[in-house]
Amino acid sequence: MNEVVGRDDLLLVTLDTLRFDVAAELAAAGRIPNLARHLPGGVWEKRHAPGSFTYAAHQAMFAGFLPTPATQGPHPRLFAARFAGSETTAGRTFVFDTPDLVSALAGAGYRTVCIGGVGFFNNQGPLGSVLPGLFQESHWEPEFGVASPTSFEAQVARAEQVVAALPRDRRLFLFVNVPSLHQPNWFHQPGASRAAGDSRETHAAALEYVDRHIGRLFTAASSRRRCFAIVCSDHGTAYGDGGFTGHRLGHEAVWTVPYAHFFLEASA
Repeated sequence: MNEVVGRDDLLLVTLDTLRFDVAAELAAAGRIPNLARHLPGGVWEKRHAPGSFTYAAHQAMFAGFLPTPATQGPHPRLFAARFAGSETTAGRTFVFDTPDLVSALAGAGYRTVCIGGVGFFNNQGPLGSVLPGLFQESHWEPEFGVASPTSFEAQVARAEQVVAALPRDRRLFLFVNVPSLHQPNWFHQPGASRAAGDSRETHAAALEYVDRHIGRLFTAASSRRRCFAIVCSDHGTAYGDGGFTGHRLGHEAVWTVPYAHFFLEASA
């Protein structure tokens, strides 16, 4: 990462609330072709979430604690704050001396931009302003939120505008929190209804919706130079698994998440 930072643009996409099992099944079935073509070997890596809900997980990720490989570690991290005794900081790790990665990248000359989705990124009130407040520039509108059936399309359009407005010689760290998988997601499945509510099937349909539009985001992110992309979930969610529904709880469906990182070669 010490070679990547300062040379390439950076993209972090959190597919908020996406379960690992649903993501893996859709990739294997060929139902998310635009994502799958970028996944190493065409499959998601199984990892453990750094938190059981959005706020906690993103606070950890912005401090350098991305989802952890679901095997015995220690696992060297891509990014880490300088911290005495850290067992996951290695030679390849980009080590920073700020409290968070976002400000570290700003100090390294990056324009840091947040395109929010779920309520913790809506800039409405003190709590919803903490995470977007880490960035030099943040965007949120109701059209980006969980209640919008076209949220991701609206977010991608904003990302395209952000990239187009940035001078070509300025490096970019673009973060997009995708709300489409989060409840409510019933409207992504044809024939589903508000009364019937969300289900594992509507969750899967939401991921297919995201896949139909994510190619535009990848194209925008790599339109100026090569881009290093991280696409992952921040946590999963339960749909009746073991009697549990939702997240902010300790269940396998919540703690197990899909993860991938890869380069997007310059498209310009």
